[in-house]
Amino acid sequence: MSTILEMRTITKEFPGVKALQDVTLTVERGHVHAICGENGAGKSTLMKVLSGVYPHGTYTGDIVFENETMQFKDIRDSEKSGIVIIHQELALSPYLSIAENIFLGNERQKRGFIDWDETNAEAAKLLARVGLGDSPTTVVNEIGVGKQQLVEIAKALSKNVKLLILDEPTAALNDEDSAHLLDLIRHLKGQGITSIIISHKLNEIKAIADEVTIIRDGRTIETLDLADVTENRIIKGMVGRDLEHRYPDRTVTIGEEVFRVEDWTVHHPTDGDRTIIHGASLNVRAGEVVGIAGLMGAGRTELAMSIFGRSYGSRISGRLFMRGNEIQARSVPEAIRNGLAYATEDRKVFGLNLIDDIKRNISTAGMKKLAPRGWVDGGQEQIVAAGYRKSMNIKAPSVDVVTGKLSGGNQQKVVLSKWLYSDPEVLILDEPTRGIDVGAKYEIYTIINELAAQGKAVIVISSELPELLGICDRIYALSEGTITGELPIEQATPEALMVLMTKEKEADHVIG
Repeated sequence: MSTILEMRTITKEFPGVKALQDVTLTVERGHVHAICGENGAGKSTLMKVLSGVYPHGTYTGDIVFENETMQFKDIRDSEKSGIVIIHQELALSPYLSIAENIFLGNERQKRGFIDWDETNAEAAKLLARVGLGDSPTTVVNEIGVGKQQLVEIAKALSKNVKLLILDEPTAALNDEDSAHLLDLIRHLKGQGITSIIISHKLNEIKAIADEVTIIRDGRTIETLDLADVTENRIIKGMVGRDLEHRYPDRTVTIGEEVFRVEDWTVHHPTDGDRTIIHGASLNVRAGEVVGIAGLMGAGRTELAMSIFGRSYGSRISGRLFMRGNEIQARSVPEAIRNGLAYATEDRKVFGLNLIDDIKRNISTAGMKKLAPRGWVDGGQEQIVAAGYRKSMNIKAPSVDVVTGKLSGGNQQKVVLSKWLYSDPEVLILDEPTRGIDVGAKYEIYTIINELAAQGKAVIVISSELPELLGICDRIYALSEGTITGELPIEQATPEALMVLMTKEKEADHVIG
């Protein structure tokens, strides 16, 4: 087996930060090579150096591709050599067709005009290669994220890709789409295409990759052959220590009921005849962590958003109680005033203002506390944000750093800080560890435990059953918008939860 890529002593600096220091990477032709590391370790930065996003001259070290030292000046330059990167945030135009996206910037022309027959015919061939049966003329915003990933790969194949880089390719995908994508990577490997995959999902890395290179704090730690390496061994390399327990221990002291939802029914926001949540009832007590489990499309996020200021749905009925007293939460400000907080599953779109600094992101939900006379006290805002930066271990030189420059785990800590500053009694966390590494997950779990220890009532929505089983005291199961059961953690198993998560709703079925 020959070597297709060597990156030698790559060092990349930003103002005040050394993102990469003497990083080395060797990738064998025809292999799937994984890169692991905690958020902020430098994985994506290294791939941006390789693909020309950070051009030659902005870093030191050498890139040797197919035995030739390369000096890529931009991403188009690397693509000419057969290196194509697919970023975690997909770069498709939502209002163009699949075929138009595949050949955007690489149009099929005849006599100076786009040859649409050839464009659509070639796109159809590429879609067949990636196993996507949609028409090339389908507009991209009409297909789901899983299919959009396949369009990105088809686009890469149109550029005669030799080395395909996938940055967190399954982070936003459900299990079925993830499995299909991994099968496609295996198929491409069989065709001689080399892949580099960045992922926090260690089970996927074990299933798909030949080797894994671990990066920690901007440095190469080691490269391991995955044929005889356990997930725990990879974790040790990532975090610099053994994680004997992936979930921190905690002493549970559960108090009186804090929050209760009764007979909560929600209809679709635009189709009022379609019921999304059917008479859901649940409760959570002081110091308790309650999970909500369900398959994709079960209505978990819709339930949470409708409770939090009716952010989702129409024709909502049911009752909400805080410490035994009925409350109203007809808008987000009213929900916040009554002690509710909701950390969205999509922190980049709905949870944060990525072009603003840490300080202002933290203060947004509790702004009135900083403006007793109608204007914000900037000095107090700085003090508050600095306090959360320290207590939440947000890794940034100051609270004036733009939030979009933080790693995923640190962005999530900013989201939690924002809602903690609003001083809620009930904190609803929707996929709180999505897209972050095992070390950062452990920190988030520790924060959840600390909140529970303070007497907060915490509701956690997660697609990962081991996560719910590791951190919750009780778990509700949701299927087709109906709560189908409730299990104390002593009785909760993946099998028992899956039975409830796949249970068809019964007429007039309500659990108290």
